[in-house]
Amino acid sequence: MSMAQPVILGEMPSLSKLYVNAAAGAARRRILGSPAGAALPAVSHEVREVRADVENLTAYQHLVGETASDVLPAGFLHAMAFPVAMSVLNRDDFPLPLLGMIHLRNVVEQFIPARFTEPLDITARAEGLRAHRAGTQLDVLAEIRGSGDGAVRWRGVSTYLAKGVFLPGIDKASAEVRAGDFKAPDPTAVWQLGVDTGRAYAAVSGDFNPIHLSVLSAKALGLRRSIAHGMYLASRALADVGAARGDSFRWDVSFDAPVYLPARVALEISTVQGEGDAWLKSDYVAWNRSSGRKYFSGSVSAL
Repeated sequence: MSMAQPVILGEMPSLSKLYVNAAAGAARRRILGSPAGAALPAVSHEVREVRADVENLTAYQHLVGETASDVLPAGFLHAMAFPVAMSVLNRDDFPLPLLGMIHLRNVVEQFIPARFTEPLDITARAEGLRAHRAGTQLDVLAEIRGSGDGAVRWRGVSTYLAKGVFLPGIDKASAEVRAGDFKAPDPTAVWQLGVDTGRAYAAVSGDFNPIHLSVLSAKALGLRRSIAHGMYLASRALADVGAARGDSFRWDVSFDAPVYLPARVALEISTVQGEGDAWLKSDYVAWNRSSGRKYFSGSVSAL
């Protein structure tokens, strides 16, 4: 992590309380306006000696299709770090509204297996405030270390967009260019996602963001129906890549369009082999079979 001033939290933040606080903060912003300037808080939040719940781990593995193991999956580690990351975005001095943030991309490096029996230290901070064609984006960096040895087990960078929010001092000319057209390949799998998919993932991840839970709660935030969690989709794709990825890998995913529930999602996974059929990389892409619209794409590659 950077030289950001550490703030040690006494316990894991409650995501439900963070969302309530975010709603209250949104109301304050409408009345008082946003914080002055376009600076991110120069702090990191940390929770020490966090332990995974084995029943929750088992439920997660079953939901996304990971093999039963005492090793914590990379997507599960993201879910463990998520409340700490969200607590940074929920600070009073954070310049962007937490509610309505759109998840654009995630890059994870899995270095060493983390097991459910060991205590873990989780740290998160925000950086990289910059323009996007539709608003302002930033990166949230999270890191998980072993409490005993201090070795980094997992590191993730999540890129979020505050749609429609244009902060002063952010150069709009630096906004990224829209991706080109997508031509759907032949699928290697088709997922059937029920209307309860968001609630099922919320139960194992703790992310009860209203946009994922029901038609009514999603409509209250401007969506026509509830949408699947991006990290549920990415974690399921990672599970479909399978055990060939080994213990250390880089996992990259970019989100192009929301998956409205219920849905049928087509997926294609292609693998690159090295000498002696050694696995090097798997690319994946998911799309709507009816419209041909791409939902997300990414890769898993050896470190």
